[in-house]
Amino acid sequence: MDIEDFKERARKASETNQKFLEWAGKSRPSDLDKNAGNAHHEAFNEIDCLKCANCCKTTSPIFYDRDIDRAARALRMKPSDFIDKYLHIDEDKDYVLKSAPCPFLDHENYCMIYSDRPTACREYPHTDRKRFYQVTRLTYRNTHVCPAALKVVELLRVKYNKG
Repeated sequence: MDIEDFKERARKASETNQKFLEWAGKSRPSDLDKNAGNAHHEAFNEIDCLKCANCCKTTSPIFYDRDIDRAARALRMKPSDFIDKYLHIDEDKDYVLKSAPCPFLDHENYCMIYSDRPTACREYPHTDRKRFYQVTRLTYRNTHVCPAALKVVELLRVKYNKG
């Protein structure tokens, strides 16, 4: 996967994707969840996260208390030490990583705490969830980070004849 090609595709489709996702969020087609789930599975049949890991290289998930506890336990650390070493509080008052790329991403794009990763990482890019209309703004942002999210939106635009 060529990340620069992906970024260019995302940039070129940005306005169209934003308009489509605004429409989907407002109009809430009754089959949106089903279609988003199908598009999600189709996208992930084509795209291998281990060949990309752009999300892990460029963004941070939110860490909730249960995520901090789970990750700290996996690393045999106290939660307070985990926070001190890896996290800070952002402008939204959420715990996020101090730096990118993620310190738990290894040189082959594997997550060193995969089975104990934060909920936000487990659910990323959030394109197969119920009430998809609730995450259309987030999905738009993710189309600039995740090739699979971009593919999901492209497939949905075709399904709904929206460009």
